[in-house]
Amino acid sequence: MTFRTIEDANQAVIDRIKAGSPILVDVVPAKSVISELNGKVLLHAGPPILWENMPDPMQGSCVGAVLFEQWASTEDEARQMLSEGKIAFIPCHHVNAVGPMGGITSANMPVLVVEDRVHNTVAYCQMNEGIGAVLRFGAYSQEVITRLEWMRDTLGPVLGKAIRAMDEGLSINPMVARAIAMGDEFHQRNIAASLIFLKEVTPIIARLKDISDAERTEVLQFLADTDQFFLNIMMASAKAVMDGARQIKEGTIVTAMCRNGENFGIRIAGMGDEWFVAPVNTPQGLYFTGYTGDDASPDMGDSAITETFGVGGMAMIAAPAVTRFVGTGGFDDALRISNEMDEIVMDHNPNFIIPTWNFKGTHLGIDARKVVATGITPVINTGIANKKAGRGQIGAGTVHPPVACFEKAIAAYAKKLGMEG
Repeated sequence: MTFRTIEDANQAVIDRIKAGSPILVDVVPAKSVISELNGKVLLHAGPPILWENMPDPMQGSCVGAVLFEQWASTEDEARQMLSEGKIAFIPCHHVNAVGPMGGITSANMPVLVVEDRVHNTVAYCQMNEGIGAVLRFGAYSQEVITRLEWMRDTLGPVLGKAIRAMDEGLSINPMVARAIAMGDEFHQRNIAASLIFLKEVTPIIARLKDISDAERTEVLQFLADTDQFFLNIMMASAKAVMDGARQIKEGTIVTAMCRNGENFGIRIAGMGDEWFVAPVNTPQGLYFTGYTGDDASPDMGDSAITETFGVGGMAMIAAPAVTRFVGTGGFDDALRISNEMDEIVMDHNPNFIIPTWNFKGTHLGIDARKVVATGITPVINTGIANKKAGRGQIGAGTVHPPVACFEKAIAAYAKKLGMEG
């Protein structure tokens, strides 16, 4: 190890997280920046998974992506191609990307491009589709495909032109710092940050000369209606920063958490690209009218990169308005959860102070050793998908990773350091 102690290595990792400066620089077709997508290839959330092991909603998202790309003209044809192995799969994380819920991303879907210029990393994430019947929750009706086509043909190009019109791109940290003081935790609640984003881009979109008035109106209305639009920006920003942190390649700080409906996967700085996996849990929370926990899909999505960065469920206390929505009970429970998370992190991030936590900063640096020692696992805020493909979101809640992921990671790192036995 190049550091004197594990603590020194961990300090170097969290110093990088603290210094990260993500900038939104563009919105472009995924295939233009992810070369692996030039072919019949789909990206998915979580660690590697086979088609036959994907939960039903993730398979539904795959069907929708195949129809969107016009590789098939019917659901039956799409499912046959997928089951016969004619479509290749790659985890989003393996190509500098992250994807919410199913995480299914295809060549012609527009992606947000975020750079951390301090550590020379780049990350991508598709844009938020809004609520209701959406691809990320496994829906693939014509309504879903039509919206994806509009995002490809109008939303992506217009936002790309607006972002490129900014000389230095759009700095994310100032927006996060403002929005967390306005009650966002950046996983289940992004309404303040989404409005700040709208405030930043509206004057530029209003001045763009090479778009029609109809396109201008449609884009601004979509952004005004989509309370969770900033979530995907936050995910790409957290990915860019955490990839900069894991360049240290030493220590026990968690650098990624994600899930694919079969397994939960984590990475720690000292083990580089290696995944440590264990079976996922099913989220617990509040369900929309007519649904119960029996309808819920197992845990999915790369959005836990927000908790890895220190926000989302880790910053529950910042968002009193969302505590009931995710089923945590109320403000006192949110305070208890955030205080409990203190037991498994190294520090607090002074860049993002939380007024409702007596101006303490967000959690910084989940230490896998502390998770194993205490048995306390990170809390993750999440949407809940129907376990049947095509039916979309049925609620929201929280979920915890299996502690076995952290135990495996620490055992592997101890072996790497020659500490086994």
